[in-house]
Amino acid sequence: MTADTPSQPAALVVEDDEHIGHLLKFMLDRAGYAVTLCPDGRAAQAHIQSQPAPAVALFDVMLPFMDGFQLVGLVRKQPGWEKVPVIMLTAKAQERDIVRALDAGANDYIVKPFQPEELLARLRRFVRPQA
Repeated sequence: MTADTPSQPAALVVEDDEHIGHLLKFMLDRAGYAVTLCPDGRAAQAHIQSQPAPAVALFDVMLPFMDGFQLVGLVRKQPGWEKVPVIMLTAKAQERDIVRALDAGANDYIVKPFQPEELLARLRRFVRPQA
């Protein structure tokens, strides 16, 4: 998968919408991140359990097999991954969903449709690529 280097911090993106996933990968690649894209919760779970922790993770909430809330819980329990900043990126805009994600351990929550520059600014709060 991807490696976290001084010039290119790793980012894990879990997004089941192929178009949004490729858009996020393109944006983050251009911003200086080494991106791993997982299309569903099962692929993300396998990645989390077998790969080194990235510098940051972006999770959709509504995913096949395992939702974003479950993935946050998994990250917070996975050795070496406990402190990875997790940003939820989802169409679910209700307060209860935002509270649930933050209570589960997410560091931030962005509602789709998102503004690309705002997303990148929120990522920079946690890690700054050497682009």
